[in-house]
Amino acid sequence: MVQINMAAREIVLKIVYYGPALSGKTTNLQQLHAMMDAGSRGNMVTLDTADDRTLYFDFLPIQFGTTSGFAVKLKVFTVPGQVMHKSTRKVVLAGADAVAFVADSQRSSASANAYSWRDMEANLKSNGIDFDAIPKVVQFNKRDLPDIKPLAEIRAAWGSIPTYPAAAVRGEGVLETFRELLRRTYRNLDSKHSFATKFGVSEEDFLKGVFAHFKGDPAESAEPAELV
Repeated sequence: MVQINMAAREIVLKIVYYGPALSGKTTNLQQLHAMMDAGSRGNMVTLDTADDRTLYFDFLPIQFGTTSGFAVKLKVFTVPGQVMHKSTRKVVLAGADAVAFVADSQRSSASANAYSWRDMEANLKSNGIDFDAIPKVVQFNKRDLPDIKPLAEIRAAWGSIPTYPAAAVRGEGVLETFRELLRRTYRNLDSKHSFATKFGVSEEDFLKGVFAHFKGDPAESAEPAELV
Protein backbone atom coordinates (compact mmCIF):
# COMPACT_ATOMS: atom_id res chain seq x y z
CA MET A 1 0.00 0.00 0.00
CA VAL A 2 0.99 3.67 -0.06
CA GLN A 3 4.49 4.23 1.31
CA ILE A 4 4.90 7.43 3.28
CA ASN A 5 8.46 8.26 4.33
CA MET A 6 8.29 11.23 6.66
CA ALA A 7 12.07 11.54 6.98
CA ALA A 8 12.61 11.63 3.21
CA ARG A 9 9.33 13.55 2.72
CA GLU A 10 8.33 11.10 0.02
CA ILE A 11 5.04 9.39 -0.90
CA VAL A 12 5.15 6.36 -3.21
CA LEU A 13 2.03 4.94 -4.86
CA LYS A 14 1.76 1.66 -6.76
CA ILE A 15 -0.62 1.23 -9.70
CA VAL A 16 -1.09 -2.17 -11.38
CA TYR A 17 -2.57 -2.94 -14.80
CA TYR A 18 -4.20 -6.39 -14.73
CA GLY A 19 -6.01 -8.52 -17.29
CA PRO A 20 -5.83 -11.58 -19.55
CA ALA A 21 -2.94 -12.28 -21.90
CA LEU A 22 -2.67 -9.93 -24.88
CA SER A 23 -5.55 -7.71 -23.73
CA GLY A 24 -3.42 -4.59 -24.15
CA LYS A 25 -1.94 -3.94 -20.70
CA THR A 26 1.57 -3.36 -22.01
CA THR A 27 0.23 -1.31 -24.92
CA ASN A 28 -1.49 1.03 -22.44
CA LEU A 29 1.76 1.64 -20.59
CA GLN A 30 3.73 2.08 -23.79
CA GLN A 31 1.24 4.67 -24.98
CA LEU A 32 1.33 6.53 -21.67
CA HIS A 33 5.11 6.54 -21.78
CA ALA A 34 5.11 7.86 -25.36
CA MET A 35 2.70 10.65 -24.36
CA MET A 36 5.02 11.90 -21.64
CA ASP A 37 7.67 14.55 -22.07
CA ALA A 38 11.00 12.84 -22.66
CA GLY A 39 12.67 14.80 -19.87
CA SER A 40 10.06 13.79 -17.29
CA ARG A 41 9.42 10.12 -17.84
CA GLY A 42 11.24 7.29 -16.15
CA ASN A 43 12.72 4.27 -17.87
CA MET A 44 10.57 1.31 -18.86
CA VAL A 45 11.97 -2.02 -17.76
CA THR A 46 10.70 -5.20 -19.40
CA LEU A 47 11.65 -8.73 -18.45
CA ASP A 48 10.80 -11.23 -21.18
CA THR A 49 10.65 -15.00 -21.02
CA ALA A 50 10.36 -17.58 -23.78
CA ASP A 51 6.68 -18.18 -23.09
CA ASP A 52 5.51 -14.75 -22.00
CA ARG A 53 5.87 -11.46 -23.82
CA THR A 54 5.96 -9.28 -20.71
CA LEU A 55 6.62 -10.83 -17.34
CA TYR A 56 7.36 -7.61 -15.50
CA PHE A 57 7.00 -4.06 -16.70
CA ASP A 58 7.99 -0.92 -14.79
CA PHE A 59 6.52 2.18 -16.41
CA LEU A 60 7.60 5.14 -14.35
CA PRO A 61 8.01 6.71 -11.73
CA ILE A 62 6.31 10.01 -12.27
CA GLN A 63 7.30 12.48 -9.59
CA PHE A 64 6.03 15.88 -8.54
CA GLY A 65 6.22 18.07 -5.46
CA THR A 66 3.54 19.32 -3.10
CA THR A 67 3.22 22.67 -1.35
CA SER A 68 4.23 21.01 1.90
CA GLY A 69 7.50 19.85 0.39
CA PHE A 70 6.63 16.20 -0.18
CA ALA A 71 7.61 14.40 -3.36
CA VAL A 72 4.91 12.13 -4.79
CA LYS A 73 6.16 9.18 -6.86
CA LEU A 74 3.91 7.01 -8.96
CA LYS A 75 5.04 3.54 -10.02
CA VAL A 76 3.00 1.65 -12.60
CA PHE A 77 3.28 -2.06 -13.33
CA THR A 78 1.68 -4.70 -15.52
CA VAL A 79 1.32 -8.39 -14.77
CA PRO A 80 1.81 -11.36 -17.10
CA GLY A 81 -1.57 -12.52 -18.35
CA GLN A 82 -0.77 -16.17 -19.10
CA VAL A 83 -2.42 -18.64 -16.73
CA MET A 84 0.91 -20.27 -15.82
CA HIS A 85 2.22 -17.04 -14.22
CA LYS A 86 -0.29 -16.76 -11.38
CA SER A 87 2.42 -16.63 -8.72
CA THR A 88 4.08 -13.70 -10.49
CA ARG A 89 0.78 -11.83 -10.73
CA LYS A 90 0.27 -12.24 -7.00
CA VAL A 91 3.73 -10.82 -6.26
CA VAL A 92 3.23 -7.82 -8.54
CA LEU A 93 -0.14 -7.06 -6.93
CA ALA A 94 1.38 -6.94 -3.44
CA GLY A 95 1.07 -3.44 -1.99
CA ALA A 96 -1.05 -2.13 -4.87
CA ASP A 97 -2.93 1.12 -4.23
CA ALA A 98 -5.18 0.81 -7.30
CA VAL A 99 -5.77 -1.49 -10.27
CA ALA A 100 -6.80 -0.98 -13.88
CA PHE A 101 -8.34 -4.10 -15.37
CA VAL A 102 -7.78 -4.26 -19.14
CA ALA A 103 -10.35 -6.52 -20.82
CA ASP A 104 -10.55 -7.63 -24.45
CA SER A 105 -13.77 -6.41 -26.08
CA GLN A 106 -14.00 -9.36 -28.48
CA ARG A 107 -16.79 -11.81 -27.69
CA SER A 108 -14.35 -14.70 -28.00
CA SER A 109 -12.41 -13.29 -25.02
CA ALA A 110 -15.32 -13.26 -22.57
CA SER A 111 -14.20 -16.37 -20.68
CA ALA A 112 -10.59 -15.15 -20.48
CA ASN A 113 -11.79 -11.81 -19.09
CA ALA A 114 -13.92 -13.55 -16.47
CA TYR A 115 -11.11 -15.88 -15.42
CA SER A 116 -8.65 -12.99 -15.09
CA TRP A 117 -11.10 -10.92 -13.03
CA ARG A 118 -11.61 -13.80 -10.58
CA ASP A 119 -7.86 -14.36 -10.51
CA MET A 120 -7.28 -10.70 -9.67
CA GLU A 121 -9.82 -10.83 -6.85
CA ALA A 122 -8.20 -13.95 -5.39
CA ASN A 123 -4.69 -12.52 -5.61
CA LEU A 124 -5.68 -9.22 -4.03
CA LYS A 125 -7.31 -11.04 -1.13
CA SER A 126 -4.24 -13.30 -0.77
CA ASN A 127 -2.18 -10.12 -0.38
CA GLY A 128 -4.51 -8.84 2.33
CA ILE A 129 -6.03 -6.17 0.08
CA ASP A 130 -9.76 -5.44 0.28
CA PHE A 131 -11.05 -6.24 -3.21
CA ASP A 132 -14.21 -4.17 -2.79
CA ALA A 133 -12.41 -1.13 -1.38
CA ILE A 134 -9.36 -0.84 -3.64
CA PRO A 135 -9.79 1.82 -6.37
CA LYS A 136 -10.30 0.14 -9.73
CA VAL A 137 -11.50 0.84 -13.25
CA VAL A 138 -12.16 -1.47 -16.20
CA GLN A 139 -11.00 -0.69 -19.70
CA PHE A 140 -12.61 -2.57 -22.58
CA ASN A 141 -9.82 -2.47 -25.10
CA LYS A 142 -9.62 -3.44 -28.79
CA ARG A 143 -12.74 -1.52 -29.83
CA ASP A 144 -11.12 -1.31 -33.28
CA LEU A 145 -11.48 -5.08 -33.87
CA PRO A 146 -14.47 -7.05 -35.25
CA ASP A 147 -17.03 -9.04 -33.23
CA ILE A 148 -16.84 -6.89 -30.12
CA LYS A 149 -19.43 -6.57 -27.38
CA PRO A 150 -21.67 -3.47 -27.70
CA LEU A 151 -20.95 -0.78 -25.13
CA ALA A 152 -24.49 -0.94 -23.76
CA GLU A 153 -24.10 -4.65 -23.06
CA ILE A 154 -20.79 -4.06 -21.30
CA ARG A 155 -22.20 -1.26 -19.18
CA ALA A 156 -25.16 -3.38 -18.10
CA ALA A 157 -22.91 -6.28 -17.14
CA TRP A 158 -20.40 -4.27 -15.07
CA GLY A 159 -22.87 -2.06 -13.24
CA SER A 160 -21.32 0.50 -10.90
CA ILE A 161 -17.70 -0.28 -11.81
CA PRO A 162 -16.41 2.53 -14.08
CA THR A 163 -15.78 1.15 -17.57
CA TYR A 164 -14.02 2.83 -20.49
CA PRO A 165 -13.82 1.95 -24.18
CA ALA A 166 -10.37 1.98 -25.75
CA ALA A 167 -8.30 1.15 -28.77
CA ALA A 168 -4.97 1.34 -26.95
CA VAL A 169 -2.89 0.61 -30.02
CA ARG A 170 -4.18 3.96 -31.36
CA GLY A 171 -3.86 5.68 -27.99
CA GLU A 172 -7.64 5.99 -27.68
CA GLY A 173 -9.06 5.71 -24.16
CA VAL A 174 -5.62 5.36 -22.57
CA LEU A 175 -5.48 8.70 -20.78
CA GLU A 176 -9.15 8.55 -19.81
CA THR A 177 -8.63 5.23 -18.06
CA PHE A 178 -5.46 6.38 -16.33
CA ARG A 179 -6.91 9.69 -15.20
CA GLU A 180 -10.04 8.16 -13.66
CA LEU A 181 -7.95 5.54 -11.87
CA LEU A 182 -5.77 8.27 -10.38
CA ARG A 183 -8.83 10.28 -9.39
CA ARG A 184 -10.21 7.30 -7.49
CA THR A 185 -6.80 6.57 -5.99
CA TYR A 186 -6.55 10.10 -4.62
CA ARG A 187 -10.03 10.01 -3.11
CA ASN A 188 -9.30 6.70 -1.41
CA LEU A 189 -6.03 8.04 0.02
CA ASP A 190 -7.68 11.23 1.19
CA SER A 191 -10.42 9.31 3.01
CA LYS A 192 -7.90 7.02 4.72
CA HIS A 193 -4.97 9.36 5.35
CA SER A 194 -6.42 12.91 5.18
CA PHE A 195 -4.15 13.41 2.20
CA ALA A 196 -5.12 16.99 1.46
CA THR A 197 -4.71 18.16 5.05
CA LYS A 198 -1.50 16.32 5.91
CA PHE A 199 0.39 16.73 2.65
CA GLY A 200 -0.99 19.92 1.19
CA VAL A 201 -2.20 18.49 -2.12
CA SER A 202 -5.77 18.65 -3.37
CA GLU A 203 -7.33 16.28 -5.90
CA GLU A 204 -6.92 18.93 -8.58
CA ASP A 205 -3.26 19.50 -7.64
CA PHE A 206 -2.63 15.76 -7.60
CA LEU A 207 -4.02 15.25 -11.12
CA LYS A 208 -2.30 18.36 -12.45
CA GLY A 209 0.97 17.20 -10.89
CA VAL A 210 0.79 13.93 -12.78
CA PHE A 211 -0.53 15.20 -16.09
CA ALA A 212 1.87 18.14 -16.21
CA HIS A 213 4.35 15.53 -17.47
CA PHE A 214 2.23 14.73 -20.51
CA LYS A 215 2.36 16.40 -23.90
CA GLY A 216 -0.43 18.64 -25.10
CA ASP A 217 -3.26 19.55 -22.74
CA PRO A 218 -4.20 16.32 -20.93
CA ALA A 219 -6.25 18.25 -18.40
CA GLU A 220 -8.70 18.77 -21.24
CA SER A 221 -8.16 15.65 -23.31
CA ALA A 222 -8.21 13.19 -20.44
CA GLU A 223 -11.53 14.11 -18.89
CA PRO A 224 -13.51 11.03 -17.84
CA ALA A 225 -15.74 9.54 -20.52
CA GLU A 226 -17.45 6.75 -18.62
CA LEU A 227 -19.73 4.56 -20.68
CA VAL A 228 -23.40 5.50 -20.77
